[in-house]
Amino acid sequence: TPDLILHTGDVTSHELLERLEDFAPVIAVRGNADHLNLPEEKLIDVEGVSIGLLHGHQFFSLNAQFLTLKALDMGVDVLIFGHTHRFYHDTYSVHGKRVVLLNPGSPTFPRMDSAGFAFLRVSDEGVRVERIRFW
Repeated sequence: TPDLILHTGDVTSHELLERLEDFAPVIAVRGNADHLNLPEEKLIDVEGVSIGLLHGHQFFSLNAQFLTLKALDMGVDVLIFGHTHRFYHDTYSVHGKRVVLLNPGSPTFPRMDSAGFAFLRVSDEGVRVERIRFW
């Protein structure tokens, strides 16, 4: 079971958050389909790794260059975003700073992609992403 569930928006209901809480504590940000009282961005620390969460609908572009600069601006090692409903994972190095970008995809409404989600594993060896596909 996960230690935390990080949700990047389009939760759409308190009931879903409550169901997810049955598995692990949930940290969520607001997406463009949400009317819940959730923050637009969230910063957390997991075992010394700084993680930023955002949905991304408020930005004109969600390309890798923009997201890497956003991660640097937020001061995070990992930036997890949503909005596109498509899995994306890559690592960039800017001025000697390593930044991991992750969109876990969507388990319920994927767009031109397999339904699924991602595990982000943080350990002494660093950060590892594991994609889980439903189909």
